[in-house]
Amino acid sequence: MDELTPDGGGRAGWSLPGRGGSAADAAGLAARDSYGRLLALVSASTSDIAAAEDALADAFERALRSWPVQGAPASPDAWLLTVARNRLRDHWRSAEAQRTVPLDGRPDVLVDRDDLDVEALPDKRLKLMLVCAHPAIDRSVHTPLMLAAVLGFTAEQIGRAFSVPASTMATRLVRAKKRIKAARIPFRIPDRTDLPARMDAVLEAVYGAYVIDWATTGPQDRQLPSDALLLAEVLARCAPGDPEARGLAALVQLSASRGPARLDAGGRFVPLPEQDPSRWNSHLIDRAHEHLRAAHARGQLGRFQVEAAIQAVHCARPPGGRADWPTLLSLHRVLHAIAPSLGSGVALAAVIAEVEGPSAGLAALDALLEEAGQPGRRFQPARATRAHLLDRLGRGAEAAAAYDSAIDLTHDTAERQYLERRRDGVRPGARDNGRGERRARSVPDATEVDLQPLDPGTGAG
Repeated sequence: MDELTPDGGGRAGWSLPGRGGSAADAAGLAARDSYGRLLALVSASTSDIAAAEDALADAFERALRSWPVQGAPASPDAWLLTVARNRLRDHWRSAEAQRTVPLDGRPDVLVDRDDLDVEALPDKRLKLMLVCAHPAIDRSVHTPLMLAAVLGFTAEQIGRAFSVPASTMATRLVRAKKRIKAARIPFRIPDRTDLPARMDAVLEAVYGAYVIDWATTGPQDRQLPSDALLLAEVLARCAPGDPEARGLAALVQLSASRGPARLDAGGRFVPLPEQDPSRWNSHLIDRAHEHLRAAHARGQLGRFQVEAAIQAVHCARPPGGRADWPTLLSLHRVLHAIAPSLGSGVALAAVIAEVEGPSAGLAALDALLEEAGQPGRRFQPARATRAHLLDRLGRGAEAAAAYDSAIDLTHDTAERQYLERRRDGVRPGARDNGRGERRARSVPDATEVDLQPLDPGTGAG
């Protein structure tokens, strides 16, 4: 029988070692796609995220014991929610809780919460995201906490997105959860007046989910539409007058529109410049343009709007045509000016190489990496872009070593195999034009999106 085992590597901090049947599949799917939503419901009455996580872990363990025998329930999420709530109720009734928890610190977990609709999940997650952005919580951990507690990503995944070690991120998350419990920060249905002050952190978390999801191209089962796609649309509807909410929705939709073209029929990774535009989702592209027009009408330029505009230019490429690189260069320079980051700088260097040549792009990239220091050495898109530019310049030995560095930082199987093929195709000193360049194939996604490490903040490790 399959067992759920703690490993720190899967959504909800659990992994499913085998796929022994439909019951195990149902539990695995719930762990991947519903964990954060269930956590929002379980923790709503306690303000104790850690206790809610323990209760959900117990529910998943019981599911893997009982479902293979009794069959998976018609509504796995509802079953898991009921078991987790009962587990939490038992905890607060226990002798240990009676001895150690002050009377005024005990939540009213005995009150039925059947009015909470398990199917109305996006709104429940938004509520918990707003709690994670409470002013009493350190601002530097708002976004990581949302990604972990609400969207179910692990410390390792979040650490990669922030370009910080997983152990550092895990420490920050534990401290934040303790802070929520100690300060008794209230879990309540969010008022629209809460949105303006906390919107930036919520948008950043949805963007973070998008970055993490986008870094995975493999053939494994994935939730469609993704958390980022759903929540970005929810936020745009909750705050239709916020141009950055609209911009983020457009950014995620434009990127999601190209999902079907990121792998070929053999499951091999296809970089954006080599994708077939006929495989892109025109409905998502049209919806994204609606958001962009609404954002533009507000006359307040922001980072997500510029990133979405970059995506729109890519999506305007006709089949068999080239992207409008001069326009992309202008947009990337604007992005790096208004929201400078390691990711925006790497993307800018890649586009400079397309317009001004690989020597200019490599010079810009190396200057950026020298300034960035250790985070730059951990940032996979920077290593992949540098290998690509060295390859174009015919510096084969250096390119091969740079590809090795990028491969070591690449966790997605399809992209890793792509980089390995690129490395294996490098020949020291290879040149095929009169300018000392050779035309290498596209670098994976470096010019497609600002897949930047999120701002790690100033919180101590």
